[in-house]
This record gives sequence, C-alpha cells and structure tokens, in this order.
Amino acid sequence: MKKTTGALVGLCATGPLLLALPILGIGAGTASASCSTDGAQGVDASAVAKQVKAILDGGDKGSVSVPGLDAPADQVPNAKTIQATGVAMNIPARGQVVALATALQESGLRNLTYGDRDSLGLFQQRPSMGWGTASQILDPVHASTKFYEGLKKVSGWQSLSVTQAAQAVQKSGFPEAYAKWEPLATALQKAIEPLLQKAGGASPSPSPSGSADTSPSPDSAGGCSADGDGTDFGTIPAGALPDEYKIPASAPPKVQTAIRWALGQLGTPYQWGGTCTDSHGKNPMGRCDCSSLMQGAYKAAGVTLTRTTYTQVKDGKAVSVDALKPGDLLFTEGTAAVPEHVGMAIGQGLIAHAPHTGDVVRITTVASWKSRILAARRVV
Repeated sequence: MKKTTGALVGLCATGPLLLALPILGIGAGTASASCSTDGAQGVDASAVAKQVKAILDGGDKGSVSVPGLDAPADQVPNAKTIQATGVAMNIPARGQVVALATALQESGLRNLTYGDRDSLGLFQQRPSMGWGTASQILDPVHASTKFYEGLKKVSGWQSLSVTQAAQAVQKSGFPEAYAKWEPLATALQKAIEPLLQKAGGASPSPSPSGSADTSPSPDSAGGCSADGDGTDFGTIPAGALPDEYKIPASAPPKVQTAIRWALGQLGTPYQWGGTCTDSHGKNPMGRCDCSSLMQGAYKAAGVTLTRTTYTQVKDGKAVSVDALKPGDLLFTEGTAAVPEHVGMAIGQGLIAHAPHTGDVVRITTVASWKSRILAARRVV
C-alpha cells in the first residue's frame, strides 16, 4: 500500500490508469489535492463494456482500448479475477466495486512485483503486515481473497463510501485517493458481471449437447458410469481410501498420474486459497483448496489447468454426467456459470476432493454428488 507522497504522485500523475483529465502543476506539495474526489469524472460505461467484452472474449487485444486503462489486455483480466473472487465469496456488487477501485489506485490493476517498502501485487499488500508471503500476495486470487476478508470484517461497510470502505481495509496514507476510481470501477464491474454469469460456456447444463461426449463409457469398471456410483463402498472415513479401490489401468497415463498425485494429498487439511504445493507441510497456505488440488494433480501429469473453479469449468471439454471417466472434473455449489466447488472422478464411482475449511482432502462417491453436479469437464 502506498504510504509516501512520491509514490502517490507516481500513481496520480504518471500512473497507467490516468483518466483523460488535465492535471496541472502536480508536485509533492499538491499530491493530496490532485488525488482528491475532485479527480473523479464520468465514464462511458457502454464503451467500457464493449471493449472489456472484446478482451475477455479473446478478440484482437492489441487493437482494443479502454478509457482510463493504458494496458487493458493485462489489466482487464486482473479486474475479472478480483470480481470473480468476490462472486465466489458471495460479496455483493458494491464490495466488488470497492475492491476494483482499491486495485486501480494501489497498482493500476497490475500484479506488481514491487512497491513502497515491501508492498506487492494488485492491492500492494505487505508481507510484513500479515497479508501473506510474497508469493501468496502475487497470486491474484489470494490477494483478492485477503482484501475481501478484510472488507467483511469492517462493520457496516455496505453503507460506507468507496473511500471509507477501502481505507478501512488498506489503511492508506492517502485515503481520499480511492474515490476518483469509483466511476471506472463501477463500469468495469457492470461490464464483467454478465461475462461471469455465462462463464460456464454456451452449454451450462450437466448434460450438454454439441461436442460433448454423451456415449456411455466402454469400460464401466474403470469409469464412473451409472452402474458404478460408489455406493458399494459404504461409508468412507475422512482421508481414507477404500481397500478395494485401484487406479483404473484403462485410464490414460496422464490421468493415472493425476489421480495418484491427488490421492497422495488424502487426509491433509483444507485451506482456502492454499496453493497445494506442500499439503503435508507446516505452512497452511501450502495446503490445498478444491481447485488447487485439481491444478496440482494435473500439473504433476504435465497438464496445465487454470487456478479457480470459475475458470476450471471452462478447461477441457464438457461431458455428460452419465458418461463420466476417471480424471473428469465435477463441479457443484453456486451456479453452472460460477461453480464454487470441484472434485475429480477417480474411477469406480469415487471422487477425490478438498471439501471446506475444517475438513481434509477426502474421497466421496458419485452417488452422493450426482443430483448436485452442475457441470463436468474432461481435460485429458
């Protein structure tokens, strides 16, 4: 978080997100005034929405510009991550605007590897102030999560101004600086919101048509078809693997590797925002949440997955819940567009997943999930 006058002048006068407003005579003595609420101005929300959509839909990013952003191809995806994290945490639109305005002021919506003193990342959070390690803060999902957690602790934040709410979390030396970003933050939030709602793709139903593989698995013993839903295993203790289970020999080698790696995390504590890079270690943030367990398992197999449930639901291709195979990702909770939980089918009607805070990585059955599955994706 910016604390010095010089740092603030850099953001206000020469930063990457300067709105098209003439600012004259800026110097150390006038930095506070130049970053006051008087700097706010109207934003063409329809233009922002059109250009944001072009970027997030994978268009020609080089030819797209967003008023107020000088590198939108980099900045808009960061805005989407901040907003999607808020959606996953059930933060209302107002809170998402507060977060976006804060990141606009603190970093220009850039995941900076530098800052005032030890400040880093989108929100310029400081490891020395308890926001996490440097690597954690540079994870946009972690940084956004920590900001929202701080916001939720502010009593009555919903009724505060953007400046008041942001300042309550950030404790900046120049709290009045946040207000001028509210118009652009609001325009970004409104532009990104409908894109998140349809993030699950054109076929959000559990049994999509089109390119989906809707044929039954030819190897029901090695798959998770209706006649293998896991009910024959009975109650599965937390962190345990049924003795009768074997990794399906018919699964592709990469899937076998991913399953084997996921099973190696059984019994380790769940950690929201955890990287799953050291689930057996002492650092809680090295443990797994549901999506980092999937990412880590497939990384071990040489397959790249995105980081969160709301992006993993777009990885690979859609498949029918009635034609699952080992290695398929299954999504529950939330909505098909923005699912909040994910697990991996591991064969014989079983699923490996990291459930929630207070629980451990464990095995459950397809039968117990089937009525709640919102989407399924095949990544190998």
